[in-house]
Amino acid sequence: MAHSEAHIAGEGEGNTRPRSKLLYNLNDIPPIKEALFVALQHVCAIFIPIVTPGLLITGALGLDSNKSSYILGMALFVSGLGTFIQVNRLGPVGSGLLAVQGTSFAFVTPMLAIVATSMHGSSPKTAEQTLSLILGLCFVGSFIPIILSRFLHLTRKIFTPLVTGTAVTLIGLCLIKVGMFYMAGGGKAKAIASKLPDSPQAFGSLQNWALAMSVFGIVGVCSASSNRYLRMGSVIIGLLVGFIASVCLGIADFSQMSKLPLINIPIPFRFGIDFDFVTFIGFAIIYIALTLEVLGDITATSMVSGEPIEGRIFIRRLKGGILGDGVNSLIASILGSFPIVTPAQNNGIIQLTGVGSRYVGYYIAGILTFLGLFPLVGGVLLAIPTSVFGGAVMLMFGTVAVAGFNILREIEMDNRSFIILAISLASGLGVTFLPESLEHFPSGVRSVLESGIATGSIFALVLNAVVPKAAKKSEPVEVEELNAEEIAMEAE
Repeated sequence: MAHSEAHIAGEGEGNTRPRSKLLYNLNDIPPIKEALFVALQHVCAIFIPIVTPGLLITGALGLDSNKSSYILGMALFVSGLGTFIQVNRLGPVGSGLLAVQGTSFAFVTPMLAIVATSMHGSSPKTAEQTLSLILGLCFVGSFIPIILSRFLHLTRKIFTPLVTGTAVTLIGLCLIKVGMFYMAGGGKAKAIASKLPDSPQAFGSLQNWALAMSVFGIVGVCSASSNRYLRMGSVIIGLLVGFIASVCLGIADFSQMSKLPLINIPIPFRFGIDFDFVTFIGFAIIYIALTLEVLGDITATSMVSGEPIEGRIFIRRLKGGILGDGVNSLIASILGSFPIVTPAQNNGIIQLTGVGSRYVGYYIAGILTFLGLFPLVGGVLLAIPTSVFGGAVMLMFGTVAVAGFNILREIEMDNRSFIILAISLASGLGVTFLPESLEHFPSGVRSVLESGIATGSIFALVLNAVVPKAAKKSEPVEVEELNAEEIAMEAE
């Protein structure tokens, strides 16, 4: 059995702490083999999302393989370092939850716009000059979540379960579109389809769907099993079967292995930093919107970990988690990579495996750091077809949406809450389904609104603040007692 620390967080906080059905709770210490097994699944779930933004930006910049591999390596390295900071809590920095860190997709669109403007405008810049501008914007922008995190305790009535529950639900529902894209083959399959539409590897081919659905089914069956080892190993079992099948079909792509260097050495400000205030305005809006999105991610992590989603402990974790995102993004820009956030898909891993122990985060941090320093190892993961990853992540996104439903289920769904939720979901899912409908908006505004998660969350936040509540009869005021963990956290 797992060794457990004293863990009474959430006592006296009403119904704000969900009943845990986990095999290992937040402060349980799983055996090394089990912890490593679960950690590998988190890494498999986050690896492609971590490197994909870097692949898109370096490809648009036309960087050589040496510089590109460095940027991708640093994305993994900083994700590992950031995960350690989040789970370990260095002073006020970090949530103390199993909050895995990864590169944000939110900045890909504005970064590609900067590349297009800077390298092909009236006064074109070189690829490295453009990269230094992007990194400079990321460097300055990292201070936005750092500053905002210090004032979250003043907004407890703003970030209510209705707001955070809506955000978590939107995270899961909006990411299902990404899961479908992956299952059909992803970007590589799109490129193949444009040249060879009848190829077995083309986007949406029966071969891609056969692989994806096989993995999807295996992960689902194993996750629902009463066998603890099948449940904990559900994702990695599915990915392993999919990888073996892709090798047998001859579609596992090992071509990039020979182009990867043996080792990546972190070099601060290797590409330098530049800054432009006008361009930064759009970045600043995204950082603010992303902070709201991260609130939902951390709430989801607390929810699936059986931890409180209201009260002093929760607010403390929110502040530490957002501060951690800011600090980690700052480190990323210094080392030549892009903003880091707490992504949603790993919350699905917690639910699927039944392991919410933050000690698993140490193994995840070690693996990601190792992969960043030795990119040849990560090249094996890059060889796995995207449709195989899609079959695994689709179920994760669904479980995140269900976590949001569970948060919303706990609130009193009166007419006010019903309308706020309806508007927020409709707006968020609307722009997710048809992002091209925003093509005539200013680029800075469009880059924010194209994220259904950000759009729906902003609607929920604003409407919750301005729509008046129905008058209620006065109730006796209960004095909130501090439990042992709250006292310890307040003393830090």
